[in-house]
Amino acid sequence: MSPRRRQIAHLHLHTVLTEAQYDDIIELMSGITPHVQTVPPNAVQLDLTSALRYFDLSPYDMVQTAMIRLKLFYGIDSSAGLAGNRMLAAMAADASAPGDTTWVPVERAAEWLYPRPVTALPGIGRATASTLSRYGLHTIGQITDLPAATLQRLLGAGQARLLAERARGHDPRPVVLAEPATHLTADLVLDQDCLDPAQQHRAVLGLAEQVGLRLRGESQVAGRLTLTVRYADRSSTTRTRTLPEPTDHSPALAAAALGLLTALGLQRARVRAFAIRADDLLPAESAYWQLSLDPGDARARAAEAAADRARRRFGPGAVRPAALAD
Repeated sequence: MSPRRRQIAHLHLHTVLTEAQYDDIIELMSGITPHVQTVPPNAVQLDLTSALRYFDLSPYDMVQTAMIRLKLFYGIDSSAGLAGNRMLAAMAADASAPGDTTWVPVERAAEWLYPRPVTALPGIGRATASTLSRYGLHTIGQITDLPAATLQRLLGAGQARLLAERARGHDPRPVVLAEPATHLTADLVLDQDCLDPAQQHRAVLGLAEQVGLRLRGESQVAGRLTLTVRYADRSSTTRTRTLPEPTDHSPALAAAALGLLTALGLQRARVRAFAIRADDLLPAESAYWQLSLDPGDARARAAEAAADRARRRFGPGAVRPAALAD
């Protein structure tokens, strides 16, 4: 039995996405196929190969299903490319008008590529394009017709081999989930030097909230927090604290970050920027936490979960701590 042909969809999203929105879209697309990969800043790729049999739909209909879900649940317009590999799918999406899908079947891939400009291939920079143009090589078809030895003399062996593979539509890369981040960072550059301790407190609190939201969105917890303060003279101070237990709970992160800020004793320091870095990340399901007999802790976590749902639905500014309210 011959292996099934891969069917890769590239969805270009016509909007600016926050990290939380990206997470929601990945979850939505995972209802179609578990093989979803982000392509920052505003695209996703889906390997539909196994999903086609499950849904009993054509590749084109599967892509339309994905686009309709994006529009229905999040109001996001998209354009799509469908092909036998990731590179061709991305190129097909680039050739699609908003709301349209360009499908490049495997048997028509060479024909579709032939007249397209060589600059449409990924990885072709200005210098390479200029070199090829000097020798009258403007289309992908001209590259495929060129003897390999000639192309190597123009570009060198390694680059010529890679370009020839791409010009023939070859791309073996699989669609894979992104590896979890080893750390998370949130930073804030102030418009002007800040001497007010209250404003400094507010800035650090806001960054801790951002870190907590991102940790929960990625189902991770942090075991260590680092605060960096940069001053007007471009010097900086960095302090690190190991947390009592790994957490994604914003109040716990804020307490640690504000403790680091207080310990610095800045007084009249002219602060220009803050950054918070969360390290020692673990999957949330594998982490432990100390049980508390305080009912307020359970209520705070329940309120935080409800606030996260509201942010996912209405945007990151929908719910915020009172101390950060305008």
